Amino acid sequence: MESILAMNGSSDPRRPDKQIRYKPPSPSSQPVPGEDLTPDYMNLLGMICSLCAMMLRLKWCSWMALYCSCISFANSRASDDSKQILSSFMLSVFSVVMCYLTNPQPMVPPWMSE
Repeated sequence: MESILAMNGSSDPRRPDKQIRYKPPSPSSQPVPGEDLTPDYMNLLGMICSLCAMMLRLKWCSWMALYCSCISFANSRASDDSKQILSSFMLSVFSVVMCYLTNPQPMVPPWMSE
């Protein structure tokens, strides 16, 4: 048994002086510098506003959805999924069209309504 330990001790490739203890990264360094989540948030906000505009017939909400979809499209990268951005944009255009088809009067801002 001692001869096996003596053989392993002389051929042990580990070097205790070269070992470095793992330290988890600090919380302040969590976001990746090249990753911007603005297009994703705007895409989600545009879809939510589009659905609210179609269900509640709020014209200002449909215009906000179109605005968010344009921001999402403008800030998206070429490697992003273009189908999701295009579907969000088409949904927001559809919500504007449907709001004006059901009520063709001009939009009254919420602060001027009676």
